[in-house]
Amino acid sequence: MPKEKNILLVEDNPDDEALTLRALRKNNVMNRIEVARDGVEALDFLFARGAHAGRNPADQPAVILLDLKLPKLDGLEVLREIRANPSTRRLPVVILTSSREQQDLVGGYDLGANSYIRKPVDFDQFLNAVKQLQLYWLVLNEIPE
Repeated sequence: MPKEKNILLVEDNPDDEALTLRALRKNNVMNRIEVARDGVEALDFLFARGAHAGRNPADQPAVILLDLKLPKLDGLEVLREIRANPSTRRLPVVILTSSREQQDLVGGYDLGANSYIRKPVDFDQFLNAVKQLQLYWLVLNEIPE
């Protein structure tokens, strides 16, 4: 039986979180979605520590949707930690941010982001972007065990 493909959404803005969840549901994404609202919580989830200490660390998401501007620990630092750990280094990480700063784009790819998507302001564009994310990362893409 194929492993369930879960999503980790790392987003601190409640409006952007709601918008992303709405766009996923409107595109019939029925995968389980875990939400981390800061960088520390994201790493605690991935490494099964803190509030997530009881979670099976082998049960990793199929894709991480990572915002960059996060409290406690920013998205690039989260990505750095993900890539530095052998148990998470191959996880697909899609930076999903409103940042238009070139240094964020370059920094994300330098640290091993799989994709960098700027959040469209228009909801219909955002719906289309999420549809493409779903098709590629949850249907077509294969990740190693």
